[in-house]
Amino acid sequence: MSRKQFENLTATELYCPKCRTLRPVRERLLLVLPTGDMHAYRCAVCGDTLATRDTKTPQNILRP
Repeated sequence: MSRKQFENLTATELYCPKCRTLRPVRERLLLVLPTGDMHAYRCAVCGDTLATRDTKTPQNILRP
């Protein structure tokens, strides 16, 4: 099985320790870096940060 199909996974629900149940999440952009972007997953109910995700910018794309 090819690994490329799993490179861009995004979460729709995560376990929230504050709510103590599975909750929908909202993805928020935290940082824009030359090597990629950093996103945070926040609980849609209480707003607590549950996880982060880093995305890589391809080497052939230049950022301004």
